Amino acid sequence: MAIDQRTAPYAALLLRVTLGVLAILHLYWKFYVRPDGFDGWWNGLANAGYPSWVILYVLSGEFAGALCLIPGIYTRWVALYAMPLMIGAAQFWLQRTGFFFTASGAEMPILWTVALLAQAGIGDGAYALAPSPKFPFIGSSHRAMPAE
Repeated sequence: MAIDQRTAPYAALLLRVTLGVLAILHLYWKFYVRPDGFDGWWNGLANAGYPSWVILYVLSGEFAGALCLIPGIYTRWVALYAMPLMIGAAQFWLQRTGFFFTASGAEMPILWTVALLAQAGIGDGAYALAPSPKFPFIGSSHRAMPAE
């Protein structure tokens, strides 16, 4: 398993900044570009049967990604926090329009989910302002031995 330690932090930085910029652009679209605006987005999800707490979680995940990923604030945990909303978006669009992106399908949310999972796995990358705490039980030098 050969990972280039010289370039890997910068690849993680590129992924982190790309995800953050796309989150900002998506929020901009939701509030300012979408023809029926934010109210139309909210009402669309409410009319589809989603409770208010789910819609609020979606917003919190999008804002967390937009605000925390670019500067590298707890990147791993923010990526994991946003993953369920992308899984839900994939399910939402897969049910309604199918898989392919050309029909506004689940292809893009699935790619987002994989990118967020990759970001959580590879870590903060270069120039992170507040590096993520390590995952518990992963990569520790002390391993618990099974009972004999």
